[in-house]
Amino acid sequence: MYLEKGVKLVMTGDSITDCGRQRPVGEGLFGAHGNGYVNFAAALLGSAYPDRWIRVVNMGVSGDTVRELKARWKTDVLDLKPDWLSVMIGINDVWRQFDSPHMRERHVSLEEYRTTLEDLIEAVKPQLKGLILMTPYVIEPSSKDPMRAMMDLYGREVKKLSEKYGAVFVDIQAAFDQVLKHYHPTFLAWDRIHPNAIGHMVIARAFLNAIGFEWDSRVL
Repeated sequence: MYLEKGVKLVMTGDSITDCGRQRPVGEGLFGAHGNGYVNFAAALLGSAYPDRWIRVVNMGVSGDTVRELKARWKTDVLDLKPDWLSVMIGINDVWRQFDSPHMRERHVSLEEYRTTLEDLIEAVKPQLKGLILMTPYVIEPSSKDPMRAMMDLYGREVKKLSEKYGAVFVDIQAAFDQVLKHYHPTFLAWDRIHPNAIGHMVIARAFLNAIGFEWDSRVL
């Protein structure tokens, strides 16, 4: 498993990461990690690797695009001095183009998304032991769906940046596609975005698989 003993893992993103996490910093007892995939991943890491003392911090903020992420990058990421950093952003960058089509000032183009995310990576990469980039997604099986098709484009940029900067790449869209062979999207999320517990576990499992979580030897 990639995360070494005593590392500090900061996980940031939008509402899917946020999930009601503690403010100002999502770390500690009594639901501090929120009720989503960060909480599931932290619980599995803590229970399967108790000897590693992995410190997990949730810094997701609901509604964020890369613009808002950039605005809080120093306080919410750089100043926390993570050893490992996980980023999942892009859902709102795409979604606003569909649910708010007339409010063009809220739209984040593919070019702005790519360049902003790359700038953020450049700013933090020198201080990290490891970087994890996760694709945005929509819980929709048809690649011909307009929003799904656009989300796939943004996801491809995440993959390219992962390859360029040697980051761990987590294809969340692909993880949902596997589950959607058996479930209708509304079973996982009423709006195709904010998943139930099963959907969040899909994300957590994809994340853990990508970082080399040893399921067979660690989870009884």
